[in-house]
Amino acid sequence: MQIQENIPLRQYNTFGIEVCAKYFAGFSDADELAWLTEQAGRDEVIVLGGGSNVLFTQNINGWVWKNNIMGIEELGEDHSFVYVKAGAGENWHRFVQYAISRNWAGLENLSLIPGNVGAAPMQNIGAYGVELKEVFNSLEAFHLREKKIHTFTAGDCNFGYRESVFKKELKGQYVILNVNFCLRKQPVFHTAYGAIQQELDKMNINSLSIHAVSQAVINIRSSKLPDPSVTGNAGSFFKNPLVSKEQYAGLKEKYPSIVGYENADGMVKLAAGWLIEHSGPAEAVSWKGYRKGAAGVHAKQALVLVNYGGATGSEIYDLSEQVLESVQAKFGVTLEREVNIY
Repeated sequence: MQIQENIPLRQYNTFGIEVCAKYFAGFSDADELAWLTEQAGRDEVIVLGGGSNVLFTQNINGWVWKNNIMGIEELGEDHSFVYVKAGAGENWHRFVQYAISRNWAGLENLSLIPGNVGAAPMQNIGAYGVELKEVFNSLEAFHLREKKIHTFTAGDCNFGYRESVFKKELKGQYVILNVNFCLRKQPVFHTAYGAIQQELDKMNINSLSIHAVSQAVINIRSSKLPDPSVTGNAGSFFKNPLVSKEQYAGLKEKYPSIVGYENADGMVKLAAGWLIEHSGPAEAVSWKGYRKGAAGVHAKQALVLVNYGGATGSEIYDLSEQVLESVQAKFGVTLEREVNIY
């Protein structure tokens, strides 16, 4: 294992931000990770997977470690489920396609989400009516101070909307090594959310399958979201905010076309993209398609901030601040960033 110095991080973050790390190293197992903790001492450490949920606003005057733990293993099965372990360094979409190719159901709605397996439970990824917690069984994580491996159940992870214990009280204390999934032998389809059913109809699908649902999701995401290899971005930059039924009713009365979905807990999830699209800077009606220099808001999905080439992390961050302020001013709703800022 090699420790490198003053390494550019552009290729390691999907925003394509030009910053450097003072020290950089990859690790492939817990033993290498333990060795790296000894080398780093009390220095700042950032652990990267696919780099799809980060925005670098400055050089890193410490360590960046790249999680390269690979492998997919079928652990066992029972009458209803197949239990599968995936290394945290595995690409998420490739893992989803691996499962679908074996008719293991549950991940199809989560197709084409950028990033690696290790980030999935960290932020409880979700899309089109499905969240990671619904297919999660357990995970193993390395405690950086104790240098011990701990097992976390779903209850231990304290999953919430794009949240987990690893983003809150245990932030920066653990590195996820692998994730165990509980996948169905018989699928339970979720096609009512978003435009999945319309896309399936367009595809002339007569016999529903996890393959068809996955392809529908891929088609929708590809039509709305920019390819990070072409245009720098981190997917959805903001979370969909939760408001009370009362606040939603007030907003609905004033803005009849506002988009919201009632949660099981009685709260209403607003579509952040709609809020952003229907607010805007002083010089434009909407943020959607807005551009200032090399930083902008994607023309097809207002949730996505983009780097058209050469934007700094600070320019992207400043744009996100302006979006937050305008949504708050118009709707009285506070958006929260989904992306980690460094």
